[in-house]
Parts: sequence; C-alpha cells; structure tokens
Amino acid sequence: MVWIALAIVYVVWGSTYFAIAVVVQTMPPLLTAALRHLLAGIAMAAWVFARDRDAFRVTRAQFWNAALIGTLLLGGGNGLVMLGERTVPSGLAALIIASVPLWIVVMRLIKGDRIGADVIGGVGLGLVGVAVLVVPGGLDGTTEIVGLLMILGATLSWAFGTFLSPRLPLPRNVFASTAIQMLSAGIACAVAGVAIGEPQHVDPSRFSLGSLLGLAYLVIVASLMAYSAYTWLLQNAPVSLVSTYAYVNPVIAVFLGTVFLAEPLASTTLAGAALIVAAVAFIVTRTGAARRAAAT
Repeated sequence: MVWIALAIVYVVWGSTYFAIAVVVQTMPPLLTAALRHLLAGIAMAAWVFARDRDAFRVTRAQFWNAALIGTLLLGGGNGLVMLGERTVPSGLAALIIASVPLWIVVMRLIKGDRIGADVIGGVGLGLVGVAVLVVPGGLDGTTEIVGLLMILGATLSWAFGTFLSPRLPLPRNVFASTAIQMLSAGIACAVAGVAIGEPQHVDPSRFSLGSLLGLAYLVIVASLMAYSAYTWLLQNAPVSLVSTYAYVNPVIAVFLGTVFLAEPLASTTLAGAALIVAAVAFIVTRTGAARRAAAT
C-alpha cells in the first residue's frame, strides 16, 4: 500500500505541471485555479461532514490558521504556477518548484534553528542549481523573466506555508483542515483573478476540450486522489521516504513536457536539474537521519 500510494503521488503530482500547461492554453489561470480548489474543497468538506459532523467544530484561531496555510500553499503556490506556466515550460517550472525544501531550510536558518554545516552546503548547491535554471533564460530572453519570477514566488509561498504549518494550531481533523485550506485558496485565487481583470477576457466558447479535461484531472485526480494518498503516507510511512516526491516529480514533469509539449531541454536545464535534485536528495536524507538519531 505504501508503494501504491507513493506511485500515485509520484506520477500524479509530477503530471500536474503538464495538466496546468494544457489548461492555461485557453482558460484564465487564476479563475481556473479558483474553480479547481473550490470544487475540490466542497467535495472534501462534504465527504468529511458525512463521516464526522463534529469535524468542523474548530476554534477561530484554528480556522484562520488553516485559511492562511491554504492561501499560501494552494493559493500562492498553485495560483502563481498557473500564471507562470503561460510563458514558462512546465518541466522548467517543476524543476524550480523542486527547490522548496531548500527554501524551508533557509527559513529555519533565519528563525535561528541549528542547522548542520553539511545541510547548509547542500542548500547552497541547490540554490546554485536554481540560478542555473533561472538566470540564463531570463538574460538571453528565451524565457520571459516575469513568468520565471512568478514561479519563484510560488516556490517561496509554498515553502513559507510548509514552514508555518507545523508551527500553528490547526484543526485536529486533517481532512477538515484540508477542506478549509482548499476553499480559502479558491476564494483567494478568485479575488486575485477579478483584481487583475480576468473576467473581462473569459470566453467559454474558446475553452478547448484538452483544457477542460486538464481541469477535471486537476480537481479529481491531483487535488482529491493524490492529496489523500499523500496524507495517508504521512501517517503510515517514514517522512524521509514520503519526501522523495520532491525529486521524483520534476523528472516526470520534464519527461511529459518534452515528449508531449515539445518543450526544449537545454544543457543548462539539465545541469540545474542535476544540482537541485542532488541537493534536495541530500538534504532529505540528512534531515531524516538527524531526526532518527535524535529520536534514538
């Protein structure tokens, strides 16, 4: 069951970037992200309520904390990826997002946590990889710099939400918390979409079948199925094993983007990818070993 759940997270979350690239070809990014999270949130809330009517009895602080985490993770993290992938190849976006564990370590350093010199070195290596991915494309104009900055912003938003999540009191029912997070993210994306004028350019007659199927995939498979598998894994498998999705997802995303979207695979992309994947794998391994040693 662990390996089945891992395979779901590996393949589905890795293919999410491909689905997003197809969706934003004909649909408004932020309003589509809002629809995705609202539909998934409503479905999740209905399922939780049917199983346990007391699950949503939460304090005001727990509710607003869950709303904040959802806005950072799914609103900022996913919403900015939707915007960025209009101009940034899906594989490149996935590789930049893979640097999330590096930024979490940076945030821990800023907070004053004790971090080993080897882990700090791994972070430095990974950030060099991010620079190799971002700087050449931004300087020579092959990739729009605004799109790259949006993907970087998504990375920081997801990392900050991940950093805050264990430090804030959240609803005890993890699925109720997830539903609140999804709904909050949907509202945040809808507000942002209206603010930048997306409703004025919405033309449902231009929505392609591929974009509609991509949206259905994001709602049903990526948001509900894969996230449920991920939540189950956190309760039934070592965190160090679960964290391996961070450097498997980009490989799948690059493969799908190259094969089905004909995205270019430059030598700098391969070099940056190698540095990021190696750094994240090292940090995940070292962090897991340190936790096991502390527990012992």
